[in-house]
Amino acid sequence: MRAVIQRVSRASVTVNGNVTGAIGRGIVILLGIGKGDQEKDADFLLDKIYNLRIFPDEQDKMNLSAADVGASLLVVSQFTLLGDCRKGRRPSFDSAAPPAEAKRLYEYFIAKAQERGIPVATGIFQASMQVELVNDGPVTFILESPNSEN
Repeated sequence: MRAVIQRVSRASVTVNGNVTGAIGRGIVILLGIGKGDQEKDADFLLDKIYNLRIFPDEQDKMNLSAADVGASLLVVSQFTLLGDCRKGRRPSFDSAAPPAEAKRLYEYFIAKAQERGIPVATGIFQASMQVELVNDGPVTFILESPNSEN
């Protein structure tokens, strides 16, 4: 499982002209799910992301986590994160999970965040989406679950 995360001051996702999710201060998570990914991968990434110290403290050092500052998450499915561009000129998505499995784990990730009381907004799985954000910093990280084979 792979995630690109961005610390934001605000963000939203729009589908067919309708805003499906919006947050203020928080983290945008572009979530790619690969073949073989399991719930433990989602659990690992959720815990890592929400507790990663990427928010500034009083001295403007990245010492606070999303949990510390009560940040929201905007979770957007993005299978293109599993694209392999090493050969040819068209990305291969062979390592991406099949849609039904990817949707199940995407929804699992969201449900686990909500169970922890984390404010979560989302896009719509497999929809064409427009994601708008103000990257605060800019701060961007790429994370993978330890068992990721992608």
